Amino acid sequence: MRIGSGAGAGVFSSSQAIAIPIVLFGLLLGYVAVNSILRGDFSQFVFVVLAFAALLVVLAIVRNWRNGLYIFLGWLLFEDLLRKYLGNNMAIYFGKDFLVALVYLSFLAAVRRKEVQVFRFPFFRPLSLFIWFGVLQVFNFASGSVVFGLLGLKLYFYYVPLLFVGYALFESEADLRRFFSFNALLVLAIGGLGIVQAIVGPSFLNPAELQEDIRGLSTLYREAPLSGAIAYRPNSIFVSTGRFANYMILSALIGFGFAGYLLLRHRRGRTLAFAGLAMATAAAIMTTSRGAFLWTLGSLFLGAIAFLWGAPWRQGEVIRTLRALQRAVLFLGLAIAVLLFTYPEALLSRLAVYSETLSPSSSASELTHRAWYYPLRNFLMAFDHPRWPYGYGIGSNSLGIQYISRILHIPPLGVGVESGYGNIVVELGIGGLILWLVWTTALVFSAWSVVRKLRGSPWFPLAFMIFWYAFLLLFPITFASFVAYQDFVLNAYLWLLVGILFRLPQMAQAAQMQAAAVASVVQPARRWRF
Repeated sequence: MRIGSGAGAGVFSSSQAIAIPIVLFGLLLGYVAVNSILRGDFSQFVFVVLAFAALLVVLAIVRNWRNGLYIFLGWLLFEDLLRKYLGNNMAIYFGKDFLVALVYLSFLAAVRRKEVQVFRFPFFRPLSLFIWFGVLQVFNFASGSVVFGLLGLKLYFYYVPLLFVGYALFESEADLRRFFSFNALLVLAIGGLGIVQAIVGPSFLNPAELQEDIRGLSTLYREAPLSGAIAYRPNSIFVSTGRFANYMILSALIGFGFAGYLLLRHRRGRTLAFAGLAMATAAAIMTTSRGAFLWTLGSLFLGAIAFLWGAPWRQGEVIRTLRALQRAVLFLGLAIAVLLFTYPEALLSRLAVYSETLSPSSSASELTHRAWYYPLRNFLMAFDHPRWPYGYGIGSNSLGIQYISRILHIPPLGVGVESGYGNIVVELGIGGLILWLVWTTALVFSAWSVVRKLRGSPWFPLAFMIFWYAFLLLFPITFASFVAYQDFVLNAYLWLLVGILFRLPQMAQAAQMQAAAVASVVQPARRWRF
């Protein structure tokens, strides 16, 4: 007879396997803590704490890829905060890539066990063609280093597998509500901190001594050209004001869609959804970013029109859609009123910047120049480069190239333009731009077909805002600048949300079948009663 055999021994062995590294890390943590206290230097202690937390995270992700995705998103958004206070450490910068790789591996294991559904997206062929073209561009003879190519592959394609993760994420509507409620909580925290920083100034949420590479990104101001009003551009928990502004655009769009879905479908969670929407919109106004201001308010206005067009008129529930729009305006108006009465200078200085630089009637208006002439001129400048037919290689002018040049001592090529489409021409040549337009057009058209299927259903508001976010990021925003697409926050959410969008029709069909089944059970009971 073998002692410890049977099911109980298997559980005991598994628990031991998990407990042993945790105990060892705990002993190491205690040892480093004592040394740090004696020496008065806590930097080593912080890194050991992060390593211990990373171990726990790895175990959690391996056990459940869905929980791992939430952990990844939380780290994705708060990673910059640690970078700021730990000297822009590159080990922290790659933490998100390690976490999402674990999510991919755990997800693949679930696919092999046939626990999740895998979907073939209709735009995947043109996307695959563009990916292979990008891989070939790694070996472009004009590229300064293969490392630049690897950087480009990461920025362009590393989060594409989140398409499949997003599609398989939800098993029920409760999972859907949990995911978007989680994002609403994040928006309340990050947007609220950004508004406080916009009022207090750069001393809040920024260390006294910022690392040189990110110092200029966190201490930006904008002056109104006519009145001379000066407004700080907050970065909240991020290292740059641009990332904070772009995240607020994203948050306002998906928050608006989620609020519309809840008002048509469920009562619980509505206050949280509308509060998150109001916070994102108010924070977008306080970013002092003209792009965030215009894209957010313009997208909400367009979304309101689309909600009326896609409202369930046949079911007589258009009143609920109007009520959703009314509540959105009410919450947003309340947020702006609070800012106006508590900190009028902070709000009015930003409104002065917007009105004096964006209003067509202003003598200092830059609307036409910044919205069209400036990005168009930069796009045409890409063809001044001698290698515009072939490009200089993927990643040769991508986000983060300065870190590679500094760490690996590889001189940058010194090529590139500010236009997003122009940047694609510089890196991938005119053929790369054509392939980009082909796959992005295919994605947007296939996403629109999903939106049309959901017209008249409670899922339409959410579907439309995801579609609009994809179109906005891939076309007008990328035309102006490629930084937004290569921003890891916007890029990860793009692929994740597109995967969720293609899952919505299946969820709507399941809900319809469930309602029909309930009606078929209730209806005979009523006939029997009478």
